[in-house]
Amino acid sequence: MKLLLISNSTNAGEPYLRYPLPRIGEFLKGVKEVVFVPYAAVTFSYSEYERRVAERFAEIGIRIRSIHHATNPARMIREAEAICVGGGNTFALTRKMQEQGLMPAILRKLKAGTPYVGWSAGSNVCCPTICTTNDMPIVEPESFRAIGAVKFQINPHYLDANPEGHAGETREQRILEYIQANPRRWVVGLREGCMLRYEEGHLELIGPRPMRIFKKGIEPYEVHAGDDLSFLL
Repeated sequence: MKLLLISNSTNAGEPYLRYPLPRIGEFLKGVKEVVFVPYAAVTFSYSEYERRVAERFAEIGIRIRSIHHATNPARMIREAEAICVGGGNTFALTRKMQEQGLMPAILRKLKAGTPYVGWSAGSNVCCPTICTTNDMPIVEPESFRAIGAVKFQINPHYLDANPEGHAGETREQRILEYIQANPRRWVVGLREGCMLRYEEGHLELIGPRPMRIFKKGIEPYEVHAGDDLSFLL
């Protein structure tokens, strides 16, 4: 499989998709057209999402075809040269993908070697489940099951900070609850500005910040770009 799983689309103060675009271009080298899944959009239209992504991808010479125009979305996935799933609300994304039968269709394509790019919610849905998303469940999907292209869970936009005066749980505390209930599962806290690339059986962390690792029975710890991540596979 060929996966590029990005924590966030946009760093603070930067234009949309600016920081990951060179990596996306490198990853999709030779690809002319990408099927885009915009279903994580909630407060703006799928067509607006398509426009935003198409404008940016045009800079690296790649056309975007949004799946929301398709009369047969699963067939569009089957015929895709590459697949891109954007961020937004993970529950809204999951519900629509399940309704259209996209998750098994995407998994078959990924196993056949079709490149996949996702950011935020688009990275979440590559995991076994969406249970480590940060999003509010504004709609109810059929289940929490996701594509399952990787065996571990991703928490995108991972934050260490606990704002002064805030008495609620930190991100780490919530992930510790997850691994208590799901002791066999690894979780990675993928900080902003970072991404995971999986290709030819090799998983690597790309970006300026370390990634936090969680597993029941193991004290959470940090890994850095260049470290061996084979234990997650």
